[in-house]
Amino acid sequence: MRITERVDIRIIERPSILVKERAHRTRDQLRGLSRQKTMAANQNMKRKRVGLLGFDGVMALDLVGPFDAFVTAGVDEGSGEAGSCYEVVIIGLTNQPFVAESGVVFQPHRSMSDAPPLDTLIIPGGRGLRQPQTLATVAKWVKSRARGIRRIATVCTGTYGLAATGLLDGRQVTTHWRHARQLACRFPRLKVNANALFLKDGQFYTCAGITSGIDLSLALIEEDFGPRVALSVARELVVYLKRPGGQEQFSEPLQFQTRSRDRFADLAVWIQGHLRQDLSAEVLAERACLSTRQVTRRFKGMFGATPATFVEEARLSAARERLTLPDQTIDAVADSVGFKSADAFRRAFERRYGLPPSVYRKHFSSPGRRPVRRANGRA
Repeated sequence: MRITERVDIRIIERPSILVKERAHRTRDQLRGLSRQKTMAANQNMKRKRVGLLGFDGVMALDLVGPFDAFVTAGVDEGSGEAGSCYEVVIIGLTNQPFVAESGVVFQPHRSMSDAPPLDTLIIPGGRGLRQPQTLATVAKWVKSRARGIRRIATVCTGTYGLAATGLLDGRQVTTHWRHARQLACRFPRLKVNANALFLKDGQFYTCAGITSGIDLSLALIEEDFGPRVALSVARELVVYLKRPGGQEQFSEPLQFQTRSRDRFADLAVWIQGHLRQDLSAEVLAERACLSTRQVTRRFKGMFGATPATFVEEARLSAARERLTLPDQTIDAVADSVGFKSADAFRRAFERRYGLPPSVYRKHFSSPGRRPVRRANGRA
């Protein structure tokens, strides 16, 4: 009996050991498989190389804005450490440092003579690019490399550098409003749109310059890696709003401020930042230290609309942009911009844009990854 018991015990113990060994082996296999999947995912998300041209007289923000946007792409919001969506290189005309309009000195990573293959090329603007020798050098190099580059973008007067190659002939482009007429006169084959923040025509992207270079960069990041990565970059850079390309260079609040010279000038901007609050004419009048009648009269004189109409337009404009963001319900959007109910929002939206918000979201939301306004004006 004792022998039998011992045998039974051994028989019971051995399978237990085998089960544990198999469990450890299975766990190790799963860990190995997980590591293989992670490695495969990292290999599939191959970093794209972005090159930014640098030259004496460059507008520093035209270069630094896109540079920081692309470097930040893939940021881990938990740790704050930058990811690896892009490799970003500054390409100088030579290996020597160059000086921006503001006096900031940049050291390029590469020169035109030893520049690596690029997925994306960005040409910033600046007074220096419009110098004949610099313009000729940039245009010659860009034209020689264009065929091997997936997309080429310009910031502000960087459009001059690309226009001089002839590659933009017959295409719709934009630039800083101050230089639009001069650009059209110098390159009459271009179709210059002096109003848009940024435009796409074929493989070429152009934008208004300065901060719109960040807007364009966010749009390009969204094309490559989707809206979540782009919104993460916008959040990291503390960008107030990821603006669409078709938006006018002069927004209504900016026009309002430009035309007004007193405390009334800040009212439109204040409205944009407080859409969820009570924005009745009485509240606006108190904010501007004016009577309700004065506020109503000045709104009509400035915009040809009552305060209520102006506020509703501001709310609908903000809602239209928020509808394109991922994971946003119509009820949540309606509440975020200050409508008392989702039904009131739907009625106002359809009255203004001619279609329900659900239909608008279906056609203009991010999954299609079409954040840049095309040359034909469609999103």
